[in-house]
Amino acid sequence: MRSSQLLKGVLDIAVMAALSRRELYGLELLERLRGEGLTPLGDPSVYGVLRRLEQDGLVTARLEPSASGPARKYYSITPKGRADLDAADAEWSRLARVVNRLLEMRNEREQR
Repeated sequence: MRSSQLLKGVLDIAVMAALSRRELYGLELLERLRGEGLTPLGDPSVYGVLRRLEQDGLVTARLEPSASGPARKYYSITPKGRADLDAADAEWSRLARVVNRLLEMRNEREQR
């Protein structure tokens, strides 16, 4: 399975988790996610997620002038987004336990 397919399923969670610590502008968010190891991540993927999360009321955005070029769009998580992230965190933990257990069973069988 390609990592890009797995990433699509969890990108919303990753974006909201990054924004839960502090407000970030788009490029800063992208660099943060890549810095955490999400290297196959493309600009269109992140900006598409941000646009959808904003439409769903999970993040807000504001423009701020920049001395070094065009205005920057800063994103922050909303209370609704924090609640959604809390639920996603619990579900992610549950799914990770299940998948890890299945992989461990597979590895045990292969060692026999």
